[in-house]
Amino acid sequence: MRPMVEFCINRLTPDVEKIKNKLENDPEVDVLESPCLGNCEICAKTPYAMVDGEIVTGEDGPDLLKNIRKSIEERKKKMEDLLDLL
Repeated sequence: MRPMVEFCINRLTPDVEKIKNKLENDPEVDVLESPCLGNCEICAKTPYAMVDGEIVTGEDGPDLLKNIRKSIEERKKKMEDLLDLL
């Protein structure tokens, strides 16, 4: 299952738009653009996205992308560890 990264259209600043476009070109990631993700306080303060339903923030666009990639890798590792237990 591919990770789902969701972006609020109200927070699509030029740097966040670049991140969204990069991730849309990644065949390992599903990207969704929503009119509102219901996290208005966070949305007003910092760039953010939802990765499989969890909030990921960054200081700026490049930091957000780094944190999204990190979150995806951590989730992938957790899933692999879980499957190893089976």
